[in-house]
Amino acid sequence: MADTALSAPPRSPLSHVAGRLAAATRTSGGAVRLAELPFLTQVNVRLDAKGPAADAVGPALGLPLPLEPNTVVRAGELTAIWLGPDEWLLVGPPGGERDLESRIRAAAGDEPVSVTDVSAQRTTLLVTGPRARDLLAHGCALDLHPRAFGPGRCAQTTLARTQIVLVSRDETRAGFWVLVRSSFAGYLADWLLDAATEYI
Repeated sequence: MADTALSAPPRSPLSHVAGRLAAATRTSGGAVRLAELPFLTQVNVRLDAKGPAADAVGPALGLPLPLEPNTVVRAGELTAIWLGPDEWLLVGPPGGERDLESRIRAAAGDEPVSVTDVSAQRTTLLVTGPRARDLLAHGCALDLHPRAFGPGRCAQTTLARTQIVLVSRDETRAGFWVLVRSSFAGYLADWLLDAATEYI
């Protein structure tokens, strides 16, 4: 039988631009910070938000699934992102996919629930700094002013014509997560680096 174990460590979609992201951060003088957050656990969950599964899954995860459109709930290292009336994306530290899946399925019991590991589908770009909103506004049609898109908000939108999930982080000065499909990550990183030259 063939050995199917990985012989090399996994490589993130943006490992080839990590140096350029770090250089842009340094040369911006603190105006923007760009970095990849590779290999985050990402699990898509679909269930009836008004059913017993939703009541059981929240406590099992240690956080309630957000019910208000375009909001985020965070507890510890786990973040729940609202994607639709019956759909959420759970984001956590690398390597937590199986644990999350098993906790959700066990909590839901016989209730209908869909749990899908989508960790390999996207990578995450961190965009922070005092000019982060200005940088993102160059290519995003959303109103990113803190009154309209403040901490704890999220949206499925486009940035530089690329579909993303944008999350306004809830910690002080934590900036934004830009969750982008791995196949578009290189293009989007190049766009952000080009747009960031205004602050360098």
